[in-house]
Amino acid sequence: NDFRLEKFSPIILASVTATTISRHYYGNFPALEVPSYQLLHASEFIFYAILGILCGLVALLFIEVLYKSEDFFDNLPLPGYIKPLFGGLFMGLILIFFPHVFGVGYGTVNLALKGDLALKLLFLLIFIKIIATSITLGSGESGGVFAPSLFIGAMTGGTFGYLVHTLFPQTTAGSGAYALVGMGALVGAATHGPITAILIIFELTGNYLIILPLMVSCIISTFITTFLKDGSIYTLKLRRKGLSLKRGWEQTILESFQVKDIMKTDFDTVSETATIDEIIETLGKSHHSYLIVTNAHGELTGILSFHDVREVFLKRKERGEIKAKDIATKKVVSVTANDNLLTARHKLGSLGISQLPVVDEKNPKKVLGMISLKDIISFHEKELLKRI
Repeated sequence: NDFRLEKFSPIILASVTATTISRHYYGNFPALEVPSYQLLHASEFIFYAILGILCGLVALLFIEVLYKSEDFFDNLPLPGYIKPLFGGLFMGLILIFFPHVFGVGYGTVNLALKGDLALKLLFLLIFIKIIATSITLGSGESGGVFAPSLFIGAMTGGTFGYLVHTLFPQTTAGSGAYALVGMGALVGAATHGPITAILIIFELTGNYLIILPLMVSCIISTFITTFLKDGSIYTLKLRRKGLSLKRGWEQTILESFQVKDIMKTDFDTVSETATIDEIIETLGKSHHSYLIVTNAHGELTGILSFHDVREVFLKRKERGEIKAKDIATKKVVSVTANDNLLTARHKLGSLGISQLPVVDEKNPKKVLGMISLKDIISFHEKELLKRI
């Protein structure tokens, strides 16, 4: 979700360069062979909507099995270099009986698009490909999820299209049309990117007549997965590694900098035995909203705000007997110099205060400085302007 020029331009440049080179050597042909397609009846949109629901559910199954497989292999008490051997062994056994799932599987996908695969095989290949891909990636073998998503979507659409065309041969297209739409619907559902899926299928096939049914299925399948799964097949992988794209690059800026980068090392202190008059005098000379309360050893024991002093000044007559330790907040919320700015901002926001003390990581009684919400916001705005 980052379309800044510095991020978007290299992607455009790389895509155009790669396309130019590939088309120079291989010609301007689509990657998949798609037979002629036409929408036979408006009622077909109902079937394409149902296909969208099915592809959404199959995408959820794919995501779930993929990461369950990853967890399974991660928990095996074996060296990392041994696990791919087991993955290869399982894959070898699968390929003996189902060679259709080998590699990217474009050959099998083309057969599904032409309607040349039997119903039983189409149905089985949905689950065989899910298992094969999950074992491959889970065991640590090299590979991706885009081509498998196309394959699984083609088999799902082909299976559904075969049944629909058998029941309603006069008003529905052949299974190949549904296989084509299923490819886009499953990719959109798995990646949470319906527009991307629609454009990719169009690029792969060069068939613009399929756009409307493709849009219906893609939007519905993506709605299913986004409603039931908080994260796509790609972002879940990042989240499992402790990374999140959901917050956006604006918040990532705050995560990239530490408190020590902008904290102020000048702060005002008062002794815990200071009187109200002494506290008021210190506040009058201070540029800060809060005073650090310390003991005889200079250690943090509390924090005082102008509001705390004002309440005592207005409500109590015996001010001379009240000391700083009597009105200071004892449970001090603080940050360390190595905390990131997002953590500091969250603490300031949740407490509804303007400043926090910065303490030593090893000795939380030692105050190193202060950080304010105003400074964080100002710093954030400057960094945002640099990146636009």
